[in-house]
Amino acid sequence: MFEEAQYFAPVAAQEDGSVVVELAASHPGFADPVYRARRNAIAALALGYRPGTPIPAAEYTEQEHEVWAMVSRELAIKHAKYATAEYLDGVDRLGLPADRIPQLEEVSRLLEPLTGFRYLPAAGLVPLRDFYGVLADGFFHSTQYIRHHSVPFYTPEPDVVHEVIGHANALASDRYAALYRLAGQAARRVEGEEALEFVSKVFWFTLEFGVMREQGELRAYGAGILSSYGEIEEFRGMDIRPLELAAMGTTHYDITKYQDVLFAAESLEHLEDVVGGFWASCDDDSIARLMASAV
Repeated sequence: MFEEAQYFAPVAAQEDGSVVVELAASHPGFADPVYRARRNAIAALALGYRPGTPIPAAEYTEQEHEVWAMVSRELAIKHAKYATAEYLDGVDRLGLPADRIPQLEEVSRLLEPLTGFRYLPAAGLVPLRDFYGVLADGFFHSTQYIRHHSVPFYTPEPDVVHEVIGHANALASDRYAALYRLAGQAARRVEGEEALEFVSKVFWFTLEFGVMREQGELRAYGAGILSSYGEIEEFRGMDIRPLELAAMGTTHYDITKYQDVLFAAESLEHLEDVVGGFWASCDDDSIARLMASAV
């Protein structure tokens, strides 16, 4: 669950070279000067990154590592009950540390031999075309900061828990990683903003908030669900609809609350056929026809 104002939190470089992340008054860390200074410093690392060089290391505090360890431990318990088998295989293949926050460069070193993916640091919002486009080349934009310690099981924005526990474990799967690449290829292929938004909404309802029927029960594979301590307990009670492209690409969603509409694949093969097939071949004209059919 991401508060919209924070998901798009502005990051500004000042005249003196410093970097400031603007947090809303409702953010858990708004009144914590130490946390705000940490956020600014971590954002500056991303802004100073140069492609092709190692990702700058964030010097995490003991308290930040403790937040990761607590959330990682609790999510692992829930994953065993609610995550798809393919995602759990990715967890085993990747072998993320459970007791400390891994550096993004470390995640890249673990991930690249498996599926070819590497991480790129992001200070804040990455434009849609840039965020999705680089997936085609095996890159994933990720924040490096972690949620405020006062609310370890809540974040008003995507943090390193979401980006790494949610996405990196999925990217460690050959089959899920292939879908991410196809989404990137689609984002580069389409030209219009409406078509790009359609592609991004299909991504949202699948690789972010996707669910799948597996061995007689509903399980999650979307990173947004699998990185949320609360949402993972609630998704089976939502409005579960069939996996349908026109509906996914035109359904409005509210990022400030749990997703109350979800689209279920009948199997991983079904997801690959419907969504993978769409991303592999879609263009502005085919998307326009899908949008028209949803009216």
